[in-house]
Amino acid sequence: MADGDSSADGSAGAKGEARIGTSPSRLTDPAMREEMRRALVWAGVIGLIVLTVYISRSLLVVFGALVFAAMIDGGARLLGRILPIARAWRVALVLILSVLFFVWLGYFAGSTISSEAAQFPELVQGQISDLLAWAQGKGLQIDQSQLQNYAGSITSGIGTLTSALGGILGGLTTIVLILIIGIYVAVEPRLYERGVAWMMPRERRDSFHVTVARMAHTLRRLMAGRLLGMFVEGVFTYIMLAWVAPLVGIGAVPMASLLAILTGLLAFVPNLGALVSGVLMALVGFSGGMDMGIYTIAVYFFVQNFDGYVVIPMIAKKTVDLAPALVLAAQLVMGVLFGIIGIFLADPLLAMLKVALERRAEENEAKGERVASLAEGSKSGA
Repeated sequence: MADGDSSADGSAGAKGEARIGTSPSRLTDPAMREEMRRALVWAGVIGLIVLTVYISRSLLVVFGALVFAAMIDGGARLLGRILPIARAWRVALVLILSVLFFVWLGYFAGSTISSEAAQFPELVQGQISDLLAWAQGKGLQIDQSQLQNYAGSITSGIGTLTSALGGILGGLTTIVLILIIGIYVAVEPRLYERGVAWMMPRERRDSFHVTVARMAHTLRRLMAGRLLGMFVEGVFTYIMLAWVAPLVGIGAVPMASLLAILTGLLAFVPNLGALVSGVLMALVGFSGGMDMGIYTIAVYFFVQNFDGYVVIPMIAKKTVDLAPALVLAAQLVMGVLFGIIGIFLADPLLAMLKVALERRAEENEAKGERVASLAEGSKSGA
């Protein structure tokens, strides 16, 4: 009995010492530990959301670099069909050709259309004032001061854009970062893909590689269609305004080269770019008379329809079929959040989200089919 009492007292003392040594912050209730784990997970998710919002502009710069890398990669792949040289040399050749093009564009814009760029905002504002006077003459009640403010904002934006053509480049740091990161990614894309895949669970890596391959293919096709559309719209606009117009007895449209460059640049932004370029073209056209104004509207519809029904279906829409209303909504949201760079990148970002969601749906469907086949196998075995 004594030994039993002593052993009982010893175990009780050990339990008491264990209780004394236990931290008062330790949760012994399993239900409380589970709730605490859930709370920490939600806190981590909220923290990641806050961090994403805080660094969203930096993430957008990285995405812009990926878009630029996709364009370089597409050009290198295209050269690979005709030049059997190493990928690094093809990438370097694409970069050299791009630099030469922008040097030519800067020289052409600076030497040929600098005077047109200076007169362009004044001409547009004058046309808006004439339109206002015509509307008021027809009995429409329009607040002249408010419309003049809108006109001033429009011409101010046009002046900024035409100044950029002459060599004044806004957001230089952001553009340099996009170019540098994009070149690094274009030179060694597999290196960065493997690095990201390494941080993922092993069972998810194969699916990640498939998703990235589809995203890259989609982005290359989308950017190829965009660049070809910019080239086609710019060239066709210049031909129709500078060469065809005199042949039909209207005379050359003023500032044809400037309008062609603006139309080509704005074609990078779907929907909004075409609308802005059409308005600018019509305003300049009506400055030369009613016939010229109607002709510029006809040119606008011809160029846009040719691009929309011939160029885009050949390249972009075979891979990316996005609803125009959805693209416009994304552009408006991204423009409010991130400004002009958000408008430029809204369409590629929306296309990447669509590819990711489609890939997710395929995985869920395949998983459901596997579960169904296993269930049928178990039933047949029973």
